[in-house]
Amino acid sequence: MSNQRDRGRILTPEGLQKLQQAIRDWEIRHEKRCTQERIKELTSAFKEGGLDPATISRILKARGVDLDSIRCLFKTFGLQLDEADWVSATPFNVQVDPNFVGREEAIAALNALVSRGAKVIVIQARGGVGKTTLARKYLQQKFGSFLEIAIAKETKDIASIESLIEEKLRQLGEEPGREFIVSCDRLKRKLQSEPIGILIDNLEPALDAAGKFIEPHRRYVELLRVLADPTVQSVTLITTRERLHEASVTVQRYPLKSLDVESWQQFFQSRNIQLTPPLSLQIPPNPPCEKGGTRLEVPLFKGDLGGLQGSVQTVDISSEDQSALAALHHAHGGNAKAMEIISGAIQQDYSGNVEAYWQANQNDLLSERSLEDLVIQQFERLQQHNLDAYNLLCRMGCYRYQDVPKVTIEGLFCLLWDVAENRQQRVIQSLQDRSLIEVEDREYWLHPVIRAESITRLRKIEDWKIANYKAAQEWKVSVKTIETLLDAQKPFEACYHCLAINNFELAGRMIIEEKKAKYSRFGDTEPLGRLFHKFGVVEQLIIVIDLILKNIKAGFVLVKLCSILGDLHSSLGNIHKSIACFRESLRVGKEILDESLLNISKEDFQKIISVKIHSFFNVGICKIFLWELDEALEIFEQGEALFLSKNLSLLEVFELNKILTFYFLFIKSYLRNETEVSIAANKIYNEIFDVSELPKWCTEYRLFFLGKALTNVGEYAKAYKVYQKAVCIAEETGFRQVKGKALYGLAEIYREQQNFDMAFLNHSNSVELLRIIGSKHDYAESHFQLGLTYQVVGDFERSNINFQEAIRLFNEMEAPRQVERVRQSMQNEK
Repeated sequence: MSNQRDRGRILTPEGLQKLQQAIRDWEIRHEKRCTQERIKELTSAFKEGGLDPATISRILKARGVDLDSIRCLFKTFGLQLDEADWVSATPFNVQVDPNFVGREEAIAALNALVSRGAKVIVIQARGGVGKTTLARKYLQQKFGSFLEIAIAKETKDIASIESLIEEKLRQLGEEPGREFIVSCDRLKRKLQSEPIGILIDNLEPALDAAGKFIEPHRRYVELLRVLADPTVQSVTLITTRERLHEASVTVQRYPLKSLDVESWQQFFQSRNIQLTPPLSLQIPPNPPCEKGGTRLEVPLFKGDLGGLQGSVQTVDISSEDQSALAALHHAHGGNAKAMEIISGAIQQDYSGNVEAYWQANQNDLLSERSLEDLVIQQFERLQQHNLDAYNLLCRMGCYRYQDVPKVTIEGLFCLLWDVAENRQQRVIQSLQDRSLIEVEDREYWLHPVIRAESITRLRKIEDWKIANYKAAQEWKVSVKTIETLLDAQKPFEACYHCLAINNFELAGRMIIEEKKAKYSRFGDTEPLGRLFHKFGVVEQLIIVIDLILKNIKAGFVLVKLCSILGDLHSSLGNIHKSIACFRESLRVGKEILDESLLNISKEDFQKIISVKIHSFFNVGICKIFLWELDEALEIFEQGEALFLSKNLSLLEVFELNKILTFYFLFIKSYLRNETEVSIAANKIYNEIFDVSELPKWCTEYRLFFLGKALTNVGEYAKAYKVYQKAVCIAEETGFRQVKGKALYGLAEIYREQQNFDMAFLNHSNSVELLRIIGSKHDYAESHFQLGLTYQVVGDFERSNINFQEAIRLFNEMEAPRQVERVRQSMQNEK
């Protein structure tokens, strides 16, 4: 039974591609990810209970399963399973080798090529992936024994083709001819008469930069012509790190992939190495990844980056793979040689403990000398044979490959500043041919180990500053219109490049630069930093801005950054820090205006006044968050008088008045006459909803304050419409904080209308969303509002739990009046 199980069926590359395309088409049609759990549900139409996820995973990873399961999966996605779509998983009756893992797909692919008549197959991959091991195992399984032609490690040691063919003919029991052409003919007849396996290993020392045989060894082409002849019964496998380009010889290229993490796991387990997922790597605060697991941060190299300690590569790891092994696998790109070397080191020096090894070596991925030599050899050969390609590989080390994991081809072109445009594509192709860079859909990246060596070499030369500057300029213009977080992250990468070369002023300018945003409510553009705020990427930006502020002393960049930093701290609930940032922005802005006197241009004057207005009124909003409503009202009234006295246009005065109205209404709905508030709130409500498109001065954030004012004066239907509009815009713009605020506003309306089911539904969504975002003030408010609803329905135990959580959060914010507000509400239970 075990042998039958081993002889399962796997998809050929063509069959796998067909299935993967069908799954992608399904995802596009249904606008959702087709997870293995969802596939299980879909397959239940053809198999009771559906295919289990383990079987689905094996099929998609070209692991052996029964043919009925493959057929079921094909039917599920409307495909016909043809004989060309599958092959036997283990076509040869050989003993299982624990050193040879994870190559079922590769074996199947080689079988498929041979079945289609391929005589010479070039297995290509970077060093250490396992090309030679695969080739030897395949030929041994298919032929029992095989001829091996080993190309020397160094070009100077390559044997002449004449002597080599003489030797191989004698091994086959044939006498070589006196002439080279005669020997080739005898070899051909021998290969025609019986099936023979041949391995030509490590071909690249015999190749030039263009992938052709170097002049002293051009006669190797004649050997390949013999081996590629369609009449021979032999199969020849050639292993090489670099692509072979000989137009006169027909060969099939097979790019070998690295091993997956399951293969590493199988290999390590065969050596009794501990693989229990360690608690220290199961880090709940890290953001979840798409596969439902955790995002681990894999350090790339020692040192700092413009003052930012360390540099990491984030990697999504499924729940079952949250381990040091998974981090090691990713860091080394699944390299088979690395797997062997590291497993030996773990056994000898770390008592078989993977986590202990990872903790000790995670900051130095090339700590094992054999691994370092493997990488260095590739760099040195490239430097000797193609200096332009070598320079590009080193320069690509300037990219982080973290928030934006891949770089467009334009990102490579910009690093080839010293190469003619008509040759740049050829240089990039040269790196691809050597498997030194990864590429998918014209986007490129480096595996962490290669990048570590690239950085080491790049930092030693002047190219470090130039490469980072060029990359920064490319990122700056890489996105025309920002729609998603990834769109915003691309120009933000420019900031990191500026920090890497200690150009803090330019880094700051990257953050405050206006970007066109598809759903902007402030006009056509917004500063990049504010867009990050909307997308909820706050703590990362705070760290970067703090670093910049420590290294610049004055100017408009400082004014703007302090204002943006105030917004960021406010969104996290760091209200007192936020106020300090806004006041610093006001102070520096005043200094600039006072020192410039009449010399400042109108444009610069307007820019500084605009930031000062924003900062001044945000101090008032912070006072609202602290529930210091009298102080907030005083600030808005002072600001109104102060800024309307400036040299502003009539349009600016009009818009400023409208903006202030939202905050006046909110505060006065708690402090003043309801009739006055109701009249003014209805007036602005009509102005907003009597037009097809919201006015520029009405943002989703300000709508929340209007909705709250309308709720406080009993205008529930209008408040409901305002909140729904705020939710709609927030979903378009990605401003999740506003959505969370509007949801607890809607919950309050449902509470007042005694619709508790809908109230609790909106409460639940609001609390969870604001918890994820980390907006302390709004998270506290959402608990307070939920506590009020539990209080109304008489569930005082749950009401008290939420009130206490609100008090805890408000105390952390140092907001005593908010705490008092909650305690007063708790008195209503008595």
